[in-house]
Amino acid sequence: MKNGKLQVAVIGCGGIANSKHFPALTSQTDKCEIVAFCDIIVERAEKAAKEYGTPDAKVYEDYQELLKDPEIDVVHVCTPNVAHCPITVAAFEAGKHVLCEKPMAATTEDAEKMMAAWRKSGKKFTIGYQNRFRTDAQMLKRACEEGKLGDIYFAKAHAVRRRAVPTWGVFPDKSKQGGGSLIDIGTHALDITLWCMDNYKPVSVTGSVFEKLGHLPEAAEGNMFGPWDTNTFEVEDSAFGFIKMEDGTTIFLESAWALNVKDSREAATTLCGTRGGAEMVGGMSAEGYDLVFNQTTGGVLTEEHISDAGAIAYFEGSTGSTPEVKECEQWLTAILGDKDPLVKPEQAFVVTQILDKIYQSAATGKEVKL
Repeated sequence: MKNGKLQVAVIGCGGIANSKHFPALTSQTDKCEIVAFCDIIVERAEKAAKEYGTPDAKVYEDYQELLKDPEIDVVHVCTPNVAHCPITVAAFEAGKHVLCEKPMAATTEDAEKMMAAWRKSGKKFTIGYQNRFRTDAQMLKRACEEGKLGDIYFAKAHAVRRRAVPTWGVFPDKSKQGGGSLIDIGTHALDITLWCMDNYKPVSVTGSVFEKLGHLPEAAEGNMFGPWDTNTFEVEDSAFGFIKMEDGTTIFLESAWALNVKDSREAATTLCGTRGGAEMVGGMSAEGYDLVFNQTTGGVLTEEHISDAGAIAYFEGSTGSTPEVKECEQWLTAILGDKDPLVKPEQAFVVTQILDKIYQSAATGKEVKL
């Protein structure tokens, strides 16, 4: 630390760093300052350093050189998925705390290496699942902890877009990302679902992966981010998983960048318990939030809607920080206070493990045991 502040380095200065990490970190000037920037396209790192860094911020093209700086306390890994493992492992070996963007890794094998390096380092480790910090996710988690739903035995993890295929960066490149919609947005939905249930013991996975619309030029019309290149589209456009847990709980995971459905529903979950159920309507794909609890009240089936605007006198809607800022604040506070971050590595590891097995099941056509 320097001047009572954590010295932060960001490796990977592309889209997620600029849209999420840099604004969040610069909102926490009482806790940290960004002193190093690294990217294989060095111009991106130079631009980020000028906009977000300290006056003497350093710029690197090679992350190994950055990690040699003993003054750096914290590293944020914001690279394509397949690079998460080697950079995170090297950062732990260099004695740094690490926030790695979701998912933890592209494969279970890589995630195991990251977990081993973390345990050996004695440093803090978390994964960028900022959707846990949404108001509706926090309310649902608390309701589950208080027993509002009873014993939760069935769930759906939703990550479905009608047409929102990312057309920038390396998203369609399987060699760099490891997959498409499942590993990109399915990971958020599964994380929220497992976290709310507090159930991290999968025993079997069955999966289906589809590359149907990604190669059809006519399917690319109407895409939220503009038409994608069907000739270079190497990953799945949709994927689905059927997951059984040790206690018999069953989860259905749906993920799609492009699927011919009427509505989108992303980073959302449906939970069904013995006392009641709950649904995130829309999730992060909707304006605001709508969390619906369904139960039986006085012998009548009822619904309880909790939303962030308009229904209560003198209350115009929720206020406060964005989920990204809340994530960053609690992460830095966890380091400074020597506490566990909200997103624990063991939890994120199970998410990667399940996603990996869905791909494996789809490739073999068989159920995969864990």
